[in-house]
Amino acid sequence: MRREIDGRKAKGEKRRNEIIEATLRVIERDGVAGVTHRTVAKEAGVPTTSTTYHFANLDELLIATLITCARDMATEVYWMIDRARSRGSGGAEEVANLLAEAIGPRRGRTMAEYELYLLASRRPELRPAARRWLDVLTSMVRHDDMVAFRAFLAGIDGLLIQGLIDDEPPTAEELRPVVDYLLEPR
Repeated sequence: MRREIDGRKAKGEKRRNEIIEATLRVIERDGVAGVTHRTVAKEAGVPTTSTTYHFANLDELLIATLITCARDMATEVYWMIDRARSRGSGGAEEVANLLAEAIGPRRGRTMAEYELYLLASRRPELRPAARRWLDVLTSMVRHDDMVAFRAFLAGIDGLLIQGLIDDEPPTAEELRPVVDYLLEPR
């Protein structure tokens, strides 16, 4: 009997994640304004009752989506930092590559994430979820100078926003000198 319960729970968690991923695809395509239980259900290929079962209202769905984005980004950055440290790198090359990927091939996903973050500026109930990625990142990276670290994070946000509005996003090679500067301001 125990295995059956675990199987249902795993299936429910899988469905929940599929709905969150579908929400991100809807935001990539149509913006946050396009998110309804019906559009997300259609995108996920599930009945609308499934989206309302897992997320009673759109705020719950958007919060879960924001939390997932924050977790995914924090995990990606964590492993990037780990790889850089294991190679004895200061991380500038890895950060520049990550940024170039975010504003190049993963541009739609990055736009969706920023749209969610900006929505949080208008909707206080979404703010804790929007701040989560910064909180996770700050707790993962022990930096001697927190002011410099916050400036670095603000610079990264600026580079991403600028890259999203560029007709041709900058390459990792073009971003590298700026990232170098942000990591070690003169």
